[in-house]
Amino acid sequence: MTIKLYKINTINELVCYGAQLFDSASLFYGHGTDNSMDEAAYIVLSLIHRLPLVDDSILDEHITESDKKAIVAVFKRRIIEKLPAAYLVGEAWFAGLPFYVNEHVLVPRSPFAELIDDKFTPWVDVERTTQVLDLCTGSGCIGIACALNFPQTAVVLSDISEPAISVAESNIQRHALANRVVAIQSNLFDNLPDKKYDLILSNPPYVGHDELSTLPDEFYKEPQLGLDGGVSGLDLVHKILDESPGYLNDGGVLYVEVGNTDLALQQCYPEIPFLWQDFEYGGYGIFMLTKEQLLEYKPLFQAKLTWLNNE
Repeated sequence: MTIKLYKINTINELVCYGAQLFDSASLFYGHGTDNSMDEAAYIVLSLIHRLPLVDDSILDEHITESDKKAIVAVFKRRIIEKLPAAYLVGEAWFAGLPFYVNEHVLVPRSPFAELIDDKFTPWVDVERTTQVLDLCTGSGCIGIACALNFPQTAVVLSDISEPAISVAESNIQRHALANRVVAIQSNLFDNLPDKKYDLILSNPPYVGHDELSTLPDEFYKEPQLGLDGGVSGLDLVHKILDESPGYLNDGGVLYVEVGNTDLALQQCYPEIPFLWQDFEYGGYGIFMLTKEQLLEYKPLFQAKLTWLNNE
């Protein structure tokens, strides 16, 4: 049944109207939702400041004409411009927390959220983890979520993009963490302070050029700097593997997300026992290695980088 805009009076009716519009358009869902109804609900509830949704009865509340007009305009932008919904509402949720986002950072959607909620059990001792580094931080969501889950930690957020660092700094302020979290513009480890960490996390660009050329339109609205991992998708990953043991304390661990390039990484280093993480709520492509393993296999990482540099 077609929903008429002039007959819409409640939040739920407006959500259904949005889903109806989205179903008639060629949209991709994958930046926080996976279907038209959830996408429409996310836009509506964000713009009327009712997230997180704690009571479904809210959906039966009256929607004002001014809110309806503003939200329908956003629905239309979602269809015409193919912008991810998070950019349209200026907010994304990660690990149960709200983060400011704009087109200078990727929309948070990493399965790292589940690892953080589980406090990286059993590989990380929360009581002994006092220094955390989030490489390629983007919005800062991974490092900030760690800071809030590990209240005794100091966290460094690092990104090569100055506009991304500005977004991360906004989120540090939003979550009142300026006393424990700092954002630093750096090309991986280049500009970081001379210190070591108990835990290094990274969600670097890891999309290879073949995959990048086939992505839906919505992904091209995100900063390509945050997606493009070179021809193989692994350009930065090789560097992180090589350099990270020098920045880890003894007993420290490294977690890196490589998504769809997980098989390519394993094929590059068949000798290395990457510990691939399992996720109850969906997701894949995050591995863990200890400092000791990184040191053991460092000759392989260096040989790979030498070969790539000489290609």
